[in-house]
Amino acid sequence: MGLAERLTERLQSKTVFSIPVFGGLPISESILVTWGIMIFIMILTLVFVRNLKLQPGKPQLVIETLVGFLDNFFNDLLGHAGKRYIPYMGTVFIYLAVANVIGLFGFTPPTKNLNVTAGLALMSIILIEFSGIRAKGFKGYLKSFAYPMPVMIPFNILEIFIRPLSLCMRLFGNIFGGFIIMELIKLALFPAILPIPFSFYFDIFDGLLQAYVFCFLTSLFIGEKIEE
Repeated sequence: MGLAERLTERLQSKTVFSIPVFGGLPISESILVTWGIMIFIMILTLVFVRNLKLQPGKPQLVIETLVGFLDNFFNDLLGHAGKRYIPYMGTVFIYLAVANVIGLFGFTPPTKNLNVTAGLALMSIILIEFSGIRAKGFKGYLKSFAYPMPVMIPFNILEIFIRPLSLCMRLFGNIFGGFIIMELIKLALFPAILPIPFSFYFDIFDGLLQAYVFCFLTSLFIGEKIEE
């Protein structure tokens, strides 16, 4: 099998198994890995919140530092009025961080699947628009489309569809591009040694950076919607 055929095989979304409902519901590799990430995060959460102490040990200190970082980061972007959205944004950040670096452990990142990134972008845009309705009321939300002048109404409406598209394609494009480069290195060059430094960039640095950018932009858009 040639390099192109092997790369194509690795890029294809594989169906792992099917659930016998609705004539057979296919479960792809991306869904299965996502379920695994969810279970992994839930187990870690249960483990680290047990036996909390006033004088924390090293594991508790690491968790408190992470939670404090996420709380301060999103609080600076969302302000006091947006504190109710911090738990969701923190959860999305943790999921994306794990999903984007999971390639280090031999798994295929679910975020290389366009359906996964599109779903995340859709949830983000729903939250963004909901935050505007909650902050300003439905009438105030509709009036905001005429800001700063009525001639901007078509552009502001179009922005509702542009934002999720940009969030989706930015996340998908970067993770998918990094995945292709890593697969080419593994298949065509020295698979035992050479991929290691590239993994630190594409799987760790770029993966965490894309999680940061996705959550940063979502929080920024929410902040714009809820500001007076």
